[in-house]
Amino acid sequence: MSSRVDGVRPIRRGKVWLVGAGPGDPELLTVRAHRLLVSASVIAYDELVPAGVLALASPDAELIPVGRRARGCRHHEARIHPLVVERALEGKDVVRLKGGDPFVFGRGGEEAEELAAARVPFEVVPGISAALGAAAAAALPLTHRECAASVTLVTAHAASDAGEGDRDLLATIPREGTLVFYMGLGRLEETCAALVAGGRSPQTPAAVVSKATLPDSRLVVGTLETVAALAREAALEAPALLVVGEVVARRVESPAIADEAVARLAR
Repeated sequence: MSSRVDGVRPIRRGKVWLVGAGPGDPELLTVRAHRLLVSASVIAYDELVPAGVLALASPDAELIPVGRRARGCRHHEARIHPLVVERALEGKDVVRLKGGDPFVFGRGGEEAEELAAARVPFEVVPGISAALGAAAAAALPLTHRECAASVTLVTAHAASDAGEGDRDLLATIPREGTLVFYMGLGRLEETCAALVAGGRSPQTPAAVVSKATLPDSRLVVGTLETVAALAREAALEAPALLVVGEVVARRVESPAIADEAVARLAR
């Protein structure tokens, strides 16, 4: 049967893959994410996707920087970058590459809604979220049978403002279990103060993990009372996550790593 109707050939629409790039280390890409990345003809990537991951792309691939802070981009005015939809409507397959996991503070849900509205086929490829990557890289267990039976993921942008809606959000955050705050480096003082005001002890263990899984990853450990000052003194850089809860006190380094640290101090 002919694919033409009244002499008109249907135009093929491309497909968009919402792909999680993981927490940073290229070796933490999923097998499927790696396969799509090396074969993609169009890659639209967030600014938090590190150069080591983008280096896997084909030299012939069109690379489109997107995201709220990308120069010249008005992503906040649309749910997905217009060029992603445009390339798909041209019949091209697009990898929309996001740091961490697309559906964990990656705006993947919003972008999926807009793709569906434009009748553009899409598929989600999960990635290791920043919370999981940071916890593993810093040897911080997010759960522990003796002190944490739950994990709550929160965006610090909402949790540390003073508006009524933000106070309502803080009221819903559990007082037990582990909390992981995304995108909160610039608001550490406000976030920690809000948690203390909400009932958490100032002595609750807390840690900030900067650039988790990358070679220049850094970690500071303190309490809700001290961790903001420690992070500021250490001049930690974004991206960074704040981990709050008794699990921070359960952090145990690998003996080999600990021995290497002692050897460096001895030299």
